[in-house]
Amino acid sequence: AEYMGIQNIPLHLSMEVVEINFGSGDTVPRSRAFFLCVIIVLAVSIVFSSLVAALPDDSQTSEPDENYPLDSGDVAWMIVASCLVMLMTPGLGFFYGGMVEKQHTISTLMQSFICIGLITALWTVFTFSLVFGDDRSGVIGTPRTHLFFEDVGAAPNPRFSKTVPFTQFSIFQLYFAVITPAIISGSFSERIKFVSYVTFVCIWHVMVYCPIAHIAWHPDGLLRQWGVLDFAGGSVVHMTAGFSALVGSMCLEPKKKVSEQKIPANIPFVILGTALLWFGWIGFNAGSALGANELAVQAFLVTNASAATALCTWVTLDILEGRKISAISACNGAVVGLVIITPSSGYVTVGAALCIGVMGSIACHMGANHFKRLDFDDALDVFPCHGIGGAFGMLLTGCFANHKINASARDGLFYGGTVLIGRQIAAIICVALYIVGMSYLIFKAIDRIIGLPYIPNPI
Repeated sequence: AEYMGIQNIPLHLSMEVVEINFGSGDTVPRSRAFFLCVIIVLAVSIVFSSLVAALPDDSQTSEPDENYPLDSGDVAWMIVASCLVMLMTPGLGFFYGGMVEKQHTISTLMQSFICIGLITALWTVFTFSLVFGDDRSGVIGTPRTHLFFEDVGAAPNPRFSKTVPFTQFSIFQLYFAVITPAIISGSFSERIKFVSYVTFVCIWHVMVYCPIAHIAWHPDGLLRQWGVLDFAGGSVVHMTAGFSALVGSMCLEPKKKVSEQKIPANIPFVILGTALLWFGWIGFNAGSALGANELAVQAFLVTNASAATALCTWVTLDILEGRKISAISACNGAVVGLVIITPSSGYVTVGAALCIGVMGSIACHMGANHFKRLDFDDALDVFPCHGIGGAFGMLLTGCFANHKINASARDGLFYGGTVLIGRQIAAIICVALYIVGMSYLIFKAIDRIIGLPYIPNPI
């Protein structure tokens, strides 16, 4: 830390520094707090799994089938794509860590990094099954279908991926689940206790991410059956993270009142993080084609085009508003372009991607400017970039989707289709309401039992 010029950093991890406030004036040392955290997560998981088991099971079986041959090219590409998506989480840590105040850089990096361990453990035990197990009423998977990765082997599962091993499919999907809660951390950066954050990540993953991922990506999921399009995670990743970030920023006291001016710790970290995110997003979107094919190439092309145009648009808007060109603004623009194209990356032409990049950048730029005037503190603009970006991207998917790019998609509004846009809007509203309601309950429950805000020791 001294070598990097960062000194006296409170990591929010010290056993003797942080205590848990139960609201009655009594406190519990951090060493016992983690045991409480584990008990809460286990209790929520058991109760939630029991409720799921009570739902009617009317799905088709999702078992691997050895009769489907593996395609070595597809397998190789999906291994690379999984590595690229994994790289995005530390990239996000650098992106956030460079924008916070100097003394919070390491703790911000840790909030992203810890998600790799937490979500991987939960995913392996039972949450992969909650997303891709046998369907229960179109809203969630059966926990016992792939408990501890049972029946997740080298053979393909034709319902999900016909040419790559089911294990490879599960690893690829894992890193989507990993980065999503890490995105949320930017909204309450510098303001939440680490034990509260860990508890939130685990419960939120089970209660919010898994149901939304199931209804959007499982073949029997409600949104998938209804024909709603979300190629790589506009609703599953960005809307869930963005709207949960909005709730988190409302539930925690603003930090802006305490600090007169926030000076970014390390702008080169922000640029490095953006570069890693852009690089990893190739695997994020192009990998969602689940093979080395023309759809993957198309997704690669439109992802790059949207990010580039959004970057240029964001910088142009800053100039028009009389601001100086800044590296952080350019990086924000690039990330917004990547977010906005995510749900439509497998359904649109490159010309449409250019329009999506421009329109999305304008919408998120306006949202970020307006959001700063409100009375709560989204520290790193997670909601304007991911919440608005993800929802607006879903909406534009309903406008620009083209069945000539992907035969499984309906034509969007601009190609004469009138059905898809209505379904996209309905999905946006329903998903947003569920995310906001459930995230609010989780934040309030954790605040009641453990306490949310981080209070640094006086110096």
